[in-house]
Amino acid sequence: MLKRILVALFFLVPVAVAAQLPDFTELVEKQGPAVVNISTTQAARSPLVPQIPNLQEDDPFYEFFRRFIPSPGPREFQSQSLGSGFIISADGYILTNAHVVDAADEITVKLTDKREFKAKVIGADRRTDVALLKIEAAGLPLLKFGDPSKLKVGEWVAAIGSPFGFENSVTAGIVSAKGRSLPQENFVPFIQTDVAVNPGNSGGPLFNLRGEVVGINSQIYSRTGGFMGLSFAIPIDVANQIAQQLRTTGKVTRGRIGVVIQPVTKELAESFGLPRPQGALVNSVEKGGPADKAGIEPGDVILKFDGKVVNASEDLPRIVGGTPPGSKASVQIWRNKSARDLPITISELQDDRARQQSRRGGKPPSAAPAQFGLTLSELTDAKRNELKIEGGVMVENAQAAAARAGIRRGDIILSINNQLVSSVDHLFQLMNQVEKGSIIALRIRRGNNSLYVPFQIDGNLR
Repeated sequence: MLKRILVALFFLVPVAVAAQLPDFTELVEKQGPAVVNISTTQAARSPLVPQIPNLQEDDPFYEFFRRFIPSPGPREFQSQSLGSGFIISADGYILTNAHVVDAADEITVKLTDKREFKAKVIGADRRTDVALLKIEAAGLPLLKFGDPSKLKVGEWVAAIGSPFGFENSVTAGIVSAKGRSLPQENFVPFIQTDVAVNPGNSGGPLFNLRGEVVGINSQIYSRTGGFMGLSFAIPIDVANQIAQQLRTTGKVTRGRIGVVIQPVTKELAESFGLPRPQGALVNSVEKGGPADKAGIEPGDVILKFDGKVVNASEDLPRIVGGTPPGSKASVQIWRNKSARDLPITISELQDDRARQQSRRGGKPPSAAPAQFGLTLSELTDAKRNELKIEGGVMVENAQAAAARAGIRRGDIILSINNQLVSSVDHLFQLMNQVEKGSIIALRIRRGNNSLYVPFQIDGNLR
């Protein structure tokens, strides 16, 4: 009798476990037709490269520098890329990533029923990596938005996209974390998942089990260029706010208050008399800026802004950025071991033109946040004069492909293929003109020395 019971339990356990696993078939059948494949083409010209000193064929650098012997003139070539997107209105509005359509001369949207449409960019916001496209069609299937704030860590989610060009591929996993901050990504509290996302998935939707879109798959962290269990999605409420502005004006406006901030560590919190590490520590204040006029000083800790709690320093740029310029708000600061409220008037974050595309079809410089594993900053004229160099940009952080190439924090990138680099945007423009898989020569200033570093364009960070 006991043996029969044990045998019965043995066969029941797999059934019980299977019953707890989610079924995505209905989700895919209903929502899949609204997910689109996006392909882009871009005409580019390879730059002229100055002559490299002669090397012997047995020299270990001969093969490398042979690639950079100048041709009679610049060559024209056409680069192509693939991505994903999804329909948000029956009349043809589509959401995707800004980096999917960045600097594209032609954009083709392909539906699951094999229909193809040429798309135009209504607007793109590089700070959040959100772009809004439009195709001329009617009666299209569309997706509904969910509430990312209701997502729970450990909850099942699914992605549909075109990894490596394999259209409408479905992958699933769980929410690994919420509110993630990534380098150079101050305006997006990313949803981290372990859903398999690969090149080509960018711009595709992330679904909850109710078939609602809760995010746009945007980036992966990878040491190989492929999926390693860490993928990041833009919360759909953030993306929708951007899309509404792009649809209305073709651009995005953000608030600013003119402060430089840093995290509050346990030790700093103790020194300030804070009960726990929280808020954003004001490192410096822009003279004449909104914060200066409001009476905010270096050493203040911003605890709340416009009634919203600032738990960590990375929360402040998102909150301030989402506050309409010209509006008035209250900022709560911690000073001399006590809290106080100050009124402040928000100004507009300027110089966003290079990160946006207008309705008139202007194209921004091709540079994604932390692209190629490089986080860069501009050099001041005074610093260039001090170093006696022309142009150049500072390496603030190097990871992935950049780190493998031997680039270090503190290096100054002077040129690409002996073409002088004048700014961060200019550097990424030059790098994006090179076909993936190609090797370029970066001239680096390190300390008092200069050296060439071979760097392969493999696009590990997407």
